Amino acid sequence: MSGVVKTSISPMLPVRRGIEAIEFYKAAFGAWEVFSAGDENNGVVAHMSVGGAEFWIADEAPDFLNFSPESLSAEFRSGATVRMVMVVEDPDAMFARAVAAGAEAVWPVEDKDYGWRVGRLVDPFGHHWEIGKPLK
Repeated sequence: MSGVVKTSISPMLPVRRGIEAIEFYKAAFGAWEVFSAGDENNGVVAHMSVGGAEFWIADEAPDFLNFSPESLSAEFRSGATVRMVMVVEDPDAMFARAVAAGAEAVWPVEDKDYGWRVGRLVDPFGHHWEIGKPLK
């Protein structure tokens, strides 16, 4: 079946300061740029990957109804309608790495009664991330 495109869903995270966001996600999650275009004067769009899991970031563009959490809410913990869930082998280490890079813990990584070890943080751009893994 050549030419068949695999269906995938990759979130687009609107941010302010797109260039800074690229560097944050590299430092916090070990992300790498699959593709990027633009600059700090005209806005940036970047396709990012963490261990094969993909997401996009883009400078906010109100003309296209693309608002960052920072624009939607001045409240620290209520700026976005979507949370990212990152499943990794060592959630404690990834969580600590993200906090060291500038994220802020919302609640620490811990074992939950629903069978997950997970913690929640908010990145410097207002996006919330739950980092965890299922318990065996």
